[in-house]
Amino acid sequence: MAEIISSCGLLCHECGALIATLNDDDQKRAEIARQWSTEYHKEFKPEDISCFGCLSEDNPVFGYCNICKIRSCARSKAVVNCAHCDEYACDQLMEFFQMVPANKERLDAIRTNL
Repeated sequence: MAEIISSCGLLCHECGALIATLNDDDQKRAEIARQWSTEYHKEFKPEDISCFGCLSEDNPVFGYCNICKIRSCARSKAVVNCAHCDEYACDQLMEFFQMVPANKERLDAIRTNL
């Protein structure tokens, strides 16, 4: 599978929801629903696990992606991901990087090569 880097730097191509969706794998959907229910302390059902990646425009994305402010901002600015934004790295993104520092490293590397 080709590399898909979301607006905030997450690796969509490594996400179980995308993999399960692309492979139409109900067993993988059930596995991800159990894992995320435990990890995020919220109940997920296998039918909740349907996503074509953060960069998808016409296909479904995972529930949170529909309300993600970072994704919404990147889409409104028509950038591939936040590394391509003139305002990189904004306060909202820096706050997110505190939870996922690897994403900052990933987007910094992309920005360096622009």
